[in-house]
Amino acid sequence: MSWQQRIEGGLAQRRQQEAYRVRLANDGGGGRWLEYDARRYLNYSSNDYLGLGAHPAIVRAWQQGAERYGVGSGGSGHVTGYTHAHAILEQQLADWLGYPRALLFISGYAANQAVVAALAEPGDRILADKLSHASLLEAAAHSPATLRRFHHNQADSLQSLLSKPAGGQTLAVTEGVFSMDGDSAPLAALHQHCREHAALLMVDDAHGIGVMGEQGRGSCWQQGVKPELLVVTFGKAVGVSGAAVLCSEPLAEYFLQFARHLIYSTSMPPAQACALSAALHVVQESDDRRARLHANIRCFREGARSLSFRMLDSSSAIQPLIIGDNGRTLAVSQRLRAQGLWVSAMRPPTVPPGSARLRITLTATHQPDDIDQLLEALHEAG
Repeated sequence: MSWQQRIEGGLAQRRQQEAYRVRLANDGGGGRWLEYDARRYLNYSSNDYLGLGAHPAIVRAWQQGAERYGVGSGGSGHVTGYTHAHAILEQQLADWLGYPRALLFISGYAANQAVVAALAEPGDRILADKLSHASLLEAAAHSPATLRRFHHNQADSLQSLLSKPAGGQTLAVTEGVFSMDGDSAPLAALHQHCREHAALLMVDDAHGIGVMGEQGRGSCWQQGVKPELLVVTFGKAVGVSGAAVLCSEPLAEYFLQFARHLIYSTSMPPAQACALSAALHVVQESDDRRARLHANIRCFREGARSLSFRMLDSSSAIQPLIIGDNGRTLAVSQRLRAQGLWVSAMRPPTVPPGSARLRITLTATHQPDDIDQLLEALHEAG
């Protein structure tokens, strides 16, 4: 089979499965409203859960950072790309989340890949929740360690795997809030099992940070757990972009020596670090925004009980409605869009086969009338 045949065959298969992905260039889609093709839509697909993406203080901090440092970093953090703005942000994160150290990464995907790639050696094993993010499972699969997946959110399944002999070290991996199902991991039980078997626990809390816990400190803080490795990202509730790994002093120094994604990547612009420092202050002071978000979640779930679509058990901003069939899921998404509601359809391989869904995300900026309009449209579509 030639390269051309392979590529054309892969594309044809995706089209046949009604799983073909298409990007649409919009004119602003991070907030309550999304503008596309000269029309405005109520947006139920943004991860900007607290509505901070256009916060004046955060925008101003980025502008001031750009005036001081320029718009780029000029290199890897190991060369010239590590500024006082980066150092201040790392210390701010460490103090806020109660860890000795924080290391900045350009994205959550890069942070997850870096941690797994730096730690995993031949003979080690990685035990991951089967619904962990693609960045985690891909890194584990490509590492020299053995990957085993435990049943989703089942601590006893992890315990069963941990109890089996291992030739090397063990890293357990999960998410705080799962990006497609919106449910939360039983972190206390998972961490307890890891401690009993001398395993490290890594938690990707991309969708919990900013939304859950005191001052928005996330899922781990809310459940009273301090995993050995905590990954937080800034492209969701924090409203910006980038990520950080929170860990011990020795682990941080180890990553500085061996994490290739950190060593060989251009660091985030210092202006972005300035914006993130401002964003963290806003997040900590946003109890009112978190209250509005959780009120919107409750309102939606109460109204969605009578829908014909299957609703998952999620108390987070992510509210999936399972339809199952790819074609029908796309059709419902398009019908909602025709009514001015932007709701994304998620299909395999992003989600398991047969579980195509509408991935509805709610934010603090949605108004009660917005929720009513969405529910009415979903009832009609059902």
